[in-house]
Amino acid sequence: MSSVPERIAADLEQEILEQRLDSGARFALRTELIERFGVSANAMNEALRILRERDVVHVKPGAQGGVFISQPPPQVRLGVIDLWFRGLLVDAVDLFEARSLLEDGFASVAAERATPEDARDLAWALEELRNAREDARSYLEANMRFHSAIARAARVPVLAGMYESVVTLLRGTLVRAEFAGANAREAIDHNVEVHARLARAITARDHGAVAKVLVEHRSDLVRISEPSRSPGRSA
Repeated sequence: MSSVPERIAADLEQEILEQRLDSGARFALRTELIERFGVSANAMNEALRILRERDVVHVKPGAQGGVFISQPPPQVRLGVIDLWFRGLLVDAVDLFEARSLLEDGFASVAAERATPEDARDLAWALEELRNAREDARSYLEANMRFHSAIARAARVPVLAGMYESVVTLLRGTLVRAEFAGANAREAIDHNVEVHARLARAITARDHGAVAKVLVEHRSDLVRISEPSRSPGRSA
């Protein structure tokens, strides 16, 4: 169970993410945050220390001081992975939504067309996913390769080409990826298991199981944080 400072840090980080404040922007006064959350100075200091270690904020003393944003917030929070992009000329949220819709369609078709060779490719991709759990960027890369294997198994070349274009764009503009939150490892472990069930359902040609897993897949890892968007798109 998370501590009070950890919960405060998580709430503040989510607020900063949603407000999309620029680097160097003043977020609040420390005294304002203490009053707002109704906690002791020590508890707030610990929460701010957690955020400083994550390079989310820095604190300046004095009359012109306060809590300031250390860096631009992530453009996308993908469940428990924060992502930053550079040079992306389209909205990252839109790209992930397109990727998600294509992945759902590929999984359903792959359950009809996957061959034993595709099953081996999925097993290898799943193992790579398991081995990448310690690093956010590596995990995202492995996740995309897993779904690329499903796209190939679906054997719809035109759509598979569109999917690879989206993935290439995301990969080429991604500059930083970090796990977020105290329960990130637990969430990632669960996400690996969801992908394992998806692979089994596809190779067993079990369309009902594929449909059920896709529902969980949409709500498991991916939550795109955007003030004007609703959560629950898949990854």
